[in-house]
Amino acid sequence: MEIIKPKKLKKGDVIGIISPSSPVSDKAKLEAGVSYFEKRGYRVKVGLNAMKERGYLAGTDSERLEDVHNMFLDKDVKLIICLRGGYGASRLLDKIDYNIIKDHPKIFCGYSDITVLQNAFFHKTGLVTFAGPMAGVDFYKDISEFTEENFWNTLTSNEPIKLNYPEGERLSSYRSGIAEGRLIGGNLSLFSSLIGTMYLPEPEDKILLLEEIGEVPYRIDRMFNQLKLSGYLGKIKGVILGSFIDCIETDAHRKSLDLREVMEDYFIKDFHVPVVYNLNHGHINNNLTIPIGVNVRINGSNCSIEFLESQLN
Repeated sequence: MEIIKPKKLKKGDVIGIISPSSPVSDKAKLEAGVSYFEKRGYRVKVGLNAMKERGYLAGTDSERLEDVHNMFLDKDVKLIICLRGGYGASRLLDKIDYNIIKDHPKIFCGYSDITVLQNAFFHKTGLVTFAGPMAGVDFYKDISEFTEENFWNTLTSNEPIKLNYPEGERLSSYRSGIAEGRLIGGNLSLFSSLIGTMYLPEPEDKILLLEEIGEVPYRIDRMFNQLKLSGYLGKIKGVILGSFIDCIETDAHRKSLDLREVMEDYFIKDFHVPVVYNLNHGHINNNLTIPIGVNVRINGSNCSIEFLESQLN
C-alpha cells in the first residue's frame, strides 16, 4: 500500500469544519471553535451542512457526505477538523468516494466516532489521519495547554513526533518485548464495529491503539472477545491502550470484573505480543494527537512508544 501524507499546516492556511456524525448541541460551540482558529492566524470554512440536525445525526447521510466530499475537493482547505463525534460516521462508509480522498489528501482530525472514517481512509487510500481534539468538543472552551501544544506541534511539523506526558504520568506495560508496525485503531466500540466489513485495515504488521469511554466491563470484555474470536488480535504485532474512562460497573447489585481484570484476561494470558498502556489519548482533558497510519515501535520492556517516521510532508 502506498502511504499518503498530507502537507503540514502553515499560518494563514484554511481550516475546514464538518460534522460527519452527531450535531453539536449549541451553535455557540461552533462559533467559539471558529474564533479560536482565527485568533491562531488561520482562515476557517464551515461545511454547508455542519449545523444540520436529523435526530442524533448532523443532517441526512447525503448532507454529511456532501460536506466530507466538498472539504476534500476544496483546494484551499488544508486541515479538515470534525465538530464532534457521537454517532453516524459509519453510515457514510459505503457512500464515500475514496478516490476523492486519495486524490486530494488533507489533514483530517477527530476521534471517538470519527475512528471509522480514519481507519477506512487508511485502508482504502493509505492516507495518514489524526486522532485528536475536535472543534466543538475541545476548542470551543478552555483547552488544556498539554492538548493544545501537542495538537499544533503534531500538525505543523514534518518531523516525527516525540511523545511527552503530563507530570507524574508515564506508560506501563502488560507484556514485554519490542514490535514495529503501522498504527491503526482508535475508539474500541467503533473499531470493533468494523470487524467483518471491507473498511477494516488488515491486522498484519500493525500496532493497534484502543481507547474507550462509558462502557461497563462486560461490554469491554465482549468487544475484546469479538476482536479475539475474529482472529484479528492474533495477527496484530502489538497493542497500545489509551485512556479507558468511566468503564466501571455502576450497579452495586450487579457482580462484575473490574477493568484491569478484563485487560489481564486478554492481554496477559495467552497473548504473545508487546502491550503498553496508559497512553494519554482518548476522551480526556490532556489528549495527545496521534497520527493513524505511520510506523511506530513499541517497547513493553522499557514502556516506550517511538514514532519512526514523519506524519506530514
